[in-house]
Amino acid sequence: MRLETEDLVLKNGIFQDWKSMYENLWRHEESARYMLWQVTGSEEEAQIRMQKSIEHQKKNPLAYFVYEKKSSQAIGFAGMMKIAEGVYEDTGIAIGPSFIGRGYGKQILNALVKQAFEELNADRLVCSCRSKNEASRGMQLACGFTYSHSEEREDVRNGERYVLDFYQLDRQKR
Repeated sequence: MRLETEDLVLKNGIFQDWKSMYENLWRHEESARYMLWQVTGSEEEAQIRMQKSIEHQKKNPLAYFVYEKKSSQAIGFAGMMKIAEGVYEDTGIAIGPSFIGRGYGKQILNALVKQAFEELNADRLVCSCRSKNEASRGMQLACGFTYSHSEEREDVRNGERYVLDFYQLDRQKR
């Protein structure tokens, strides 16, 4: 599958994009701070990670790499999965620090919303973010999502506790 926005293309990754994913996203601590993935420490690790990501995308058709149209570079990832009949949940949106502040997050989330409701016939799309992630919360609210609830979670990377806030958008409120 492939999604397009004004400035971005969301599609399956190809191995040759390991370097741009490493340079633009995977090596940046600030990009991983609110996510559940580890920073990639070397080009060799990035190549392995890219191969694993490609295999993941083969099994998960709603998992995408994000490409900036004007540079053709892989700059991040996004996706969603079905969690119940008629309900999809985002699996994370991440773009590299050099690409933040351009409205790309909103373009990505709006593309997922459109796909969920128009192609997948979803009744609801659920998103979540850590309570301290103000940028992600603001993006979800700007795209029409409303607060649903919060849950306490444990970060699998370090055992730290955090609060995960959930937001939702229903088909009829769109």
